[in-house]
Amino acid sequence: MVEQTGVTEQTGAERPKKDVLRETDDDARRMGRGLVRSARFGALAALEPQTGHPLASRVALATDLDGAPVILTSTLSGHTSAILADNRCSLLCGEPGKGDPLAHPRITVFAHASRIDRTADTHQRLRRRYLARHPKAELYVDFGDFAFFRLEIQRASLNGGFGKAFELESADLQLGWSDCAALADWEAGAVSHMNEDHQDAIKLYAEVLAGAPEAGWKLATLDPDGMDLIAGDLTTRIWFEDRLTEPAKLREALVGLAKRARAARV
Repeated sequence: MVEQTGVTEQTGAERPKKDVLRETDDDARRMGRGLVRSARFGALAALEPQTGHPLASRVALATDLDGAPVILTSTLSGHTSAILADNRCSLLCGEPGKGDPLAHPRITVFAHASRIDRTADTHQRLRRRYLARHPKAELYVDFGDFAFFRLEIQRASLNGGFGKAFELESADLQLGWSDCAALADWEAGAVSHMNEDHQDAIKLYAEVLAGAPEAGWKLATLDPDGMDLIAGDLTTRIWFEDRLTEPAKLREALVGLAKRARAARV
């Protein structure tokens, strides 16, 4: 008698039993998006071309406007040759805190890596967003052997802690580009304006709304669902109440968040 282990005999692919999975809801979607959006780094797994053996490597992360993870890699690295030979890969995000590391949320994203040509408009956007998260990368970002890759999300496995397992689809994590197109033209200017003229509001967002420690917080990036703030190695995220697909709604959203923070601080 064969014991049931949750392994699909036809493919050999190990998948969680359906009875251990929770139904995907908006809280799970936001947790998954937050883990990817807020991650400074992750573990990228790809298939080594010479052996077919899984190869895992730490990579620094940013995200594009739609939530697709973005990595910058050198052609001299093993994981770059791996994803160029076979673009299937997976990315593990989620940093453990105190206590049992398995009690903390993490997500494995299954993706296809897409190399971005330097002449493409996408390259400039990814370069700016990546450097906003990793300013020290400016030392080598333009070297000829480095390239950006977008990781196009296919699905994901979310573990929110013990007994909190979810399977997510691409649409649960990655927005349609129609939701992002209008923001692509003005995001850079809005970020610069906030950092130059509204440092007091950014401080409130981070330290009051997100409960982050006092630090020199800056606005790194904006997207339709929220904004990412950085202070050195620290990162935090603020979610908008409603998804923004029109530039005209941004000022209203930012002012509303500042008012809420000031009221909470009193």
